[in-house]
Amino acid sequence: MKGTVLYRTRQAGRTRQQILRAAMDIASAEGLEGLSIGRLASDMKMSKTGIFSHFGSKRELQLATVEAAKQVFLERIVEPALTEPRGSLRLAAMLYKWLEYVEKIVFRGGCFFAAASAEFDSRPGAVRNQIALHTKAWLVGLEDEIRFAASNGQFRSSVDAAQLAFELHAYVQEANWAFKLFNDKSAFERARRAIARSISEASSESVRKIVNPRE
Repeated sequence: MKGTVLYRTRQAGRTRQQILRAAMDIASAEGLEGLSIGRLASDMKMSKTGIFSHFGSKRELQLATVEAAKQVFLERIVEPALTEPRGSLRLAAMLYKWLEYVEKIVFRGGCFFAAASAEFDSRPGAVRNQIALHTKAWLVGLEDEIRFAASNGQFRSSVDAAQLAFELHAYVQEANWAFKLFNDKSAFERARRAIARSISEASSESVRKIVNPRE
């Protein structure tokens, strides 16, 4: 009996993950409002009751989809970047991994959180709050690495962490927008050059001499 229950629990977990994978893909391209129990049931050839049993409501489905997208973001971007030393190297890794995530079309709509933020930025409620929470945490993470770099002599002490994080974040967002709207793959290389330039300009003179010995 215990074995049967365990099998059913694992099977239910796998089914839920399959549903959320489909939901993330739809939401990235068509919006979280495009999600519905009926749409997912049709796409996955499941009954509406089967989908409903995992989430219970459209809002719960949307919230679960946002949380699943956060996990993908952590696995694809944050965790690999954490293997780099703190400061400028980790900051660069965070941004380059983010660009890679968009370039590889992890979701057909590009960056899930860029799409979700644009869709829900003017819609108060639990879904917007969750999107804002995760997006803010990412920005704070960028700022923290910039402040660490400044406090350890990697960056100039005068660097405005919030301003630099804002600009670096914008480069990736712009590349995502250009790629999805114009199919402009060169936007990724332009974003990489802009990121490299901004990090170089923020770097202390001693670090710049190590990175660019001809200066």
